[in-house]
Amino acid sequence: MYSQYPTLRKVPVLFAVLLMAFAIPATAMTIRDIRTLEKTEKRGSTYTDYYLVGVMEGALEAHNQAVRKGATATICVNGRRLLPSMAKGLFTTELKRNADLYEADMPVELVMFNALVSVYPC
Repeated sequence: MYSQYPTLRKVPVLFAVLLMAFAIPATAMTIRDIRTLEKTEKRGSTYTDYYLVGVMEGALEAHNQAVRKGATATICVNGRRLLPSMAKGLFTTELKRNADLYEADMPVELVMFNALVSVYPC
């Protein structure tokens, strides 16, 4: 049966590769990772800026989805300005404001979420 249809021979292999891809957990970038990237890479500052914008947008979307499911709102933008260019400033300010709270191995997402909660409280 497989000899007639060469693409069917690839199906079990492709299925196994897809299963492995989804079984590997994604790891978040830590504060240490983002600082290292910024210092060592030629365009590290640009990469971290884009990463922080994605983290900020992801945190807002996760929060909004939780609120839609019935959770209490903790971030309320309420028409105030929140631009992608503000992501790095929010992150840096939160790290400076609560320097004794964060350790180098903590995820960037935690810092960004806490920054959004403190700057845009409900």
